[in-house]
Amino acid sequence: MQRYWKVLRLFWSAAIAAEFEYRINFLIATLTSLGNLIGSVFGLFLFYRTGYTFAGWSWEAALVVLGIFTLLQGFATTFLAPNLNRIVRHVQEGTLDFILLKPIRSQFWLSTHTISPWGLPDLIFGCIIIGYAGQRLGVEINNYLLSVVPLLFGLVIFYSLWFILGSTTIWFVKIYNVTEVLRGLLEAGRYPITAFPTVYRVFFTYVIPVAFLTTIPSQALLGRSQITWLMGAGVLAVMLFLVSTWFWRFALRFYTSASS
Repeated sequence: MQRYWKVLRLFWSAAIAAEFEYRINFLIATLTSLGNLIGSVFGLFLFYRTGYTFAGWSWEAALVVLGIFTLLQGFATTFLAPNLNRIVRHVQEGTLDFILLKPIRSQFWLSTHTISPWGLPDLIFGCIIIGYAGQRLGVEINNYLLSVVPLLFGLVIFYSLWFILGSTTIWFVKIYNVTEVLRGLLEAGRYPITAFPTVYRVFFTYVIPVAFLTTIPSQALLGRSQITWLMGAGVLAVMLFLVSTWFWRFALRFYTSASS
């Protein structure tokens, strides 16, 4: 484990040094994130401006969901997109051969090799929205700490789904559109799950587990969490992570390498 932490520090320090050679990109990323956030808040405001509310969700409570969704976007931009989207290129160019020969697990290398600071604005803005809404609702520190657990489960679920889709590049090579479809479906997470009709609630809970990414962590922060849903989120996170590991090893059986 100590060896992996050392490798991780080397990966990220080199990646950040390389990214900050173009510091103007950080300003552009900040403005882009701010524009997206304003659009999201405005879209939510359109529902609430006439006094309408999602069932059981006040304006401030809905902002908590939006804040967690923004955190999720920052996580994806910082960690997932710069790593998992490159799996396609490694397969196409044959550089996956060299990764498989390294004395560390290939899934770890592919998932953590680089980091993008351009997702930092979304992480900051997400925390600001959650803090503002929590202050208006009188949320206590214990609730914030409790919400960290299902939020971590949600991040593991998000990562596992993305990595499973990325692994299919072994067969299909170009799967950029598939990952974009996943991110498009996860856009539903910017609203509480009760905002959707019953059929869509079932779909976004049991088929594409969007509810476990934003709504359930929000309920934990607001003191509405149920132990069964928290346990379900934990079980789902562990199962999907194990499936992603198994599926990657299964996919490698069909990888013929660039030289064969």
